[in-house]
Amino acid sequence: QVQLVESGGGLVQAGGSLRLSCAASGRTFSRRVMGWFRQAPGKEREFVASISWSGSSTLYADSVKGRFTISRDNAGNTVNLQMNRLKPEDTAVYYCAADSRDYRPFLGQRSPAEFGSWGQGTQVTVSS
Repeated sequence: QVQLVESGGGLVQAGGSLRLSCAASGRTFSRRVMGWFRQAPGKEREFVASISWSGSSTLYADSVKGRFTISRDNAGNTVNLQMNRLKPEDTAVYYCAADSRDYRPFLGQRSPAEFGSWGQGTQVTVSS
């Protein structure tokens, strides 16, 4: 399993930027697809982005495409989410997640059920 700790959340004005980081522990990090999800009050957890083992393949939700960028550093065991041109509707708790299976190829994982390890979440609030 992989243990995950997110950081970098905060309060930002609309149009601003934030960079979220997720520190992972565990020997299998580099062999797992990683993802970011978010959950706003009263709403279900939703997919934001996912990335392959090497970082060469990525997938984004339509709502963040062109504004957010997911990346990973396997040497440093981190996965990041650069968020630009933030909107009030991006306000949510953001969660880092690791694929429940190591060595599973990148098939565009986007369902929470495909991810077995989760961080505690970090709050992002975008004011209008």
